[in-house]
Amino acid sequence: MLQQQDKIFTNLYGQYSPELASAKMHGDWDNTKSLIAKGRDWIIEEIKSSGLRGRGGAGFSTGMKWSFMPKNHLNPSYLVVNADESEPGTCKDRDILRYEPHKLIEGCLLASVAIGAHSCYIYIRGEFYNEALAVQRAIDEAYQEKLIGKNACGSGYDLDIYLHRGAGAYICGEETALLESLEGKKGQPRLKPPFPAGAGLYGCPTTINNVESIAVVPTILRRGASWFAAIGKPNNTGTKLFCISGHVNAPKNIEEAMGIPLKELIEKHAGGIRGGWDNLKAVIPGGSSVPMITKEMCETVTMDFDALRAAGSGLGTGGVIVMDKSTDIIYAIARLSKFYMHESCGQCTPCREGTGWMWRMMMSLCRGEAKIEEIDELLDISKQIEGHTICALGDAAAWPIQGLVRHFRHEIEDRIKNFKKLA
Repeated sequence: MLQQQDKIFTNLYGQYSPELASAKMHGDWDNTKSLIAKGRDWIIEEIKSSGLRGRGGAGFSTGMKWSFMPKNHLNPSYLVVNADESEPGTCKDRDILRYEPHKLIEGCLLASVAIGAHSCYIYIRGEFYNEALAVQRAIDEAYQEKLIGKNACGSGYDLDIYLHRGAGAYICGEETALLESLEGKKGQPRLKPPFPAGAGLYGCPTTINNVESIAVVPTILRRGASWFAAIGKPNNTGTKLFCISGHVNAPKNIEEAMGIPLKELIEKHAGGIRGGWDNLKAVIPGGSSVPMITKEMCETVTMDFDALRAAGSGLGTGGVIVMDKSTDIIYAIARLSKFYMHESCGQCTPCREGTGWMWRMMMSLCRGEAKIEEIDELLDISKQIEGHTICALGDAAAWPIQGLVRHFRHEIEDRIKNFKKLA
C-alpha cells in the first residue's frame, strides 16, 4: 500500500481550497525557477529515469515522447493537454482539474520547457463546466503572480496557457482528433504518420499528454526520478489514480502504487464487493474499452500495464468497473456497444458500419433471439474491426465484446437455449 508521504495528490477529495495560496501550502510552485534553470535535457532525462508512462491509457514513456520533439525548429512548438476525459468508468482527471489545478498548470510550464514550447493548450471536455472554471481561475492566478506568461517564475522563459472547451465528443479524446477540433475543424482522427511531434497543431511540432501525466511532473522533478521509480513495479513505476465504481460498497478515486493487487484495491479502498467477495462476477479493470476479467483472475492480477496485458485485458485509464452476480453481463456489454456506436466519428467504414452491426447483434443476444452460430459471427465482425481503423475507437468497441465471449460464452448460449424452450 502507498505510504501517505509518497502521495502526489494531497487534495484529491477537495478538503482544501484549490486556490493558489492553498496550493503553495501543499508544495506546488515551490522554487519552480530552479527546476527550469536545470534545462530541457535534464528535465527529459529525469522523467525518462522515473519510468513515468502516459496515464491516458496507452502507457507510452512520457520522457521518450518528449524527446521526439525537434530542437531549433523554424516553426513554434506546442504542448497540448488532453483533459477531454470521456471514457466510461473514468473520472480521475476531473478531480485533478477541480481540486488540484495548480499541479497541472505548474506541470504545463515544466513540460513546455522540456519540449521547447511557448504556448500550451488545455483541451477540456465540454461537460466539465465547473472544472473549466476552476482551471481558468488557476490560470488567471498564475498569470497575476507571474508564475506563467512573460518571464515565468522569473526564469526568463515565456509561456502562455490557453483553456479550450470541447463540445462533448468522445472521439476528441483521441489525440489527433483533438488537434483537428482545436483547429476549429470536425473532430476526426488523422492518419499517422506524420506524428504530432513532426506535424501536430497547425502543422507544427506538438506533444499531447494526459492531465495526470502532466500533473505529476513537478513532484517527480522535486523529489527525484529515483523516488518515483522506487514505487510500484519494474517498468510500471510510480503512483496512479484509480477510479473504482460499480457494485462496491464505497466507490471512490484513490491514489495508489502501480502494481497493487486488484483484490487489495477493491477490498481496502472501496469497501469490498456488495454482498462480499464471493458475489463478484467480473471486473473491467481499465475503463470501458478494455476486456473484462473474471472473479478468478481478479484474485491474483495486479494493477499495472504488463500484468493486465498478460491477463488479456489492459490498465487503460485505471477505471475499475465492478460487476456483481446481479449483473446482466450480456446487456452490460450491449450498453457499451451502443456507446461506441454513438461516439464513432464515421470516418472509417469498419467502425462506422461495424459498431452498429455489433450493437444490433448484442441486443439480439440479450433477448436470446439469436442463433448459437451468431456468437462466432459476432466475434468475427469484432476481429474485422479491430486493427482496421485509423484510431483505437474500433478496438475499444471490439474488445469488450471479445472479453464477454471469451469468459461468458456459456451464459450467452444458455440464454439462447432458454429462449427457444420458452418459444
